[in-house]
Amino acid sequence: MATNRQCVILGGGGHARVLIDCLRLAGLCEPIVILDSNRALWGGIVDDVPVRGGDEELPRLFGEGVGLFAVGLGYGPRAKLFQMGLAAGLQPVTVIHPRAVVSARASIAAGTQIFAAAVINAGAVVGENAVINTAAIVEHDCVLANHVSVASGACLAGGVNVEEGAFIGAGSTVRQGLRIGAGAIVGAGAVVTKDVMPGRTVVGVPAREFQSSK
Repeated sequence: MATNRQCVILGGGGHARVLIDCLRLAGLCEPIVILDSNRALWGGIVDDVPVRGGDEELPRLFGEGVGLFAVGLGYGPRAKLFQMGLAAGLQPVTVIHPRAVVSARASIAAGTQIFAAAVINAGAVVGENAVINTAAIVEHDCVLANHVSVASGACLAGGVNVEEGAFIGAGSTVRQGLRIGAGAIVGAGAVVTKDVMPGRTVVGVPAREFQSSK
């Protein structure tokens, strides 16, 4: 039988360190092991948590009584890792740092991570497996779909709609009422003044579509 207090972290990078700290401060569970596809990390330690191996260890961990998982990557294959955890029979941890501010009238779905000094205001809806990173702001009535990442210090003004898998870069600002399409990327420090189409990357002030030099 799974033990609810035991948690596996999927991904062992820098985001995992912040996540581990947040989980411990919130007192939700005890991270006991990290899984990562990078073999160079196997056998190592990340903030007192051992890196045991790759994702193929998930079913074995479930059989050993680990009941919870959290995705330890801030971006990239978060959606894939989230689905792997669910498929192995584990439950996602929803973690809110004790020093984050989350309105009682906001909705936060399973597996979402909200870090220190982040603000989620009234009427905001945050989907599954999202990341609201350190000091990011999600204003009133924003809607964030599943697997969205909002990086440190980013600000979404009121009523912004961020579609599945989009990434909002560190220190960027999105004007009220705009739509950021699925899989789009807003570059660090950008100021977005118009909608961003799905899969596009925008950078700069004001934000414009990134044109590759290739």
